[in-house]
Amino acid sequence: MTSTPPRPEDNPAFESQPEADLDRMGESSEPEVVVTDPTQSTDQSPVTASAPVAQSNYASEQSAVDEAKKVTRAGMVWTATVAGLIMLVLLIIFIVQNQDQVTLKYFGLSAQVSLGLALFIAAVAGGILAAIAGAVRIIQLRHMARKNHRNHH
Repeated sequence: MTSTPPRPEDNPAFESQPEADLDRMGESSEPEVVVTDPTQSTDQSPVTASAPVAQSNYASEQSAVDEAKKVTRAGMVWTATVAGLIMLVLLIIFIVQNQDQVTLKYFGLSAQVSLGLALFIAAVAGGILAAIAGAVRIIQLRHMARKNHRNHH
């Protein structure tokens, strides 16, 4: 079974150009696009736009999109703040839901704390250890870079 392609005359949004516009078409090689809104009443005139205008609008819109995609410090700070607040809310929910008391023992010291708080303290301690290890590595790399810079100059 083969189907015939749709004809423009069958589309309610298609409207043929008025004859006055046909005289103008010979003056320019730019195609003209006629658009009508089928939801509007038929007494309104169609909106016309030439193709180069549409292309230049697209180019300006594209450059505006490219401008909007630039990463700024304020945007990064805002994103980090929102992410931090979301993490804080999740952390508070975790601590509130884990209120069971546990006994922590460390080098002879013992204390009763809630499970959520104990896990939070462990996470903070792990973060501090990771930050210290990262700082030591950065210091090593800077020292090596200075040493290589002096040797080559």
